[in-house]
Amino acid sequence: MRYEIRVEGHMSEPLTSAFPELEHVVMSGQTVMFGYVVDEAHLYGLLARCQSLGLRVMEMRQLPE
Repeated sequence: MRYEIRVEGHMSEPLTSAFPELEHVVMSGQTVMFGYVVDEAHLYGLLARCQSLGLRVMEMRQLPE
């Protein structure tokens, strides 16, 4: 499954490197990370990483294949 996670603000290089499995772009004051999520546990792990790094998740959605 492909997912998109939008977080508030521009993530620095050290922050984006905490998500090596995701690509990212910065637009409109947000950082958009996207990529393949293996399973539900992986998805919850990504969200836990966001929380532990103090990132504010604005939106998360599954993308069409």
